[in-house]
Amino acid sequence: MPTDNPPTGPRRTPGVTQPDTMFASRSVPVHLVRGALGLPMMVAAFVLVPWWGPLTLLLVVPAAVLLRGCPTCWALGLAQTCALSPRAGAGGSRPPR
Repeated sequence: MPTDNPPTGPRRTPGVTQPDTMFASRSVPVHLVRGALGLPMMVAAFVLVPWWGPLTLLLVVPAAVLLRGCPTCWALGLAQTCALSPRAGAGGSRPPR
């Protein structure tokens, strides 16, 4: 027997899609720290191969975890995080000090 109760859960507006936030972080500073740790680690993994051998390629794993993929994925996540941040609608103006 069907019920007349409205469906529970988030409402979806037809024709409006939710933003993709697969690579976004909680905040811009958190995302920048992930990049500041991951990007040098990724570069070091390849630069140090002639001196330390292929063992340095193991640095790619934690770097990929920090960057959530490749450096391009990190940059995409930075754009997503900036777009979702509360200051995104501020029009680029800085608050007075």
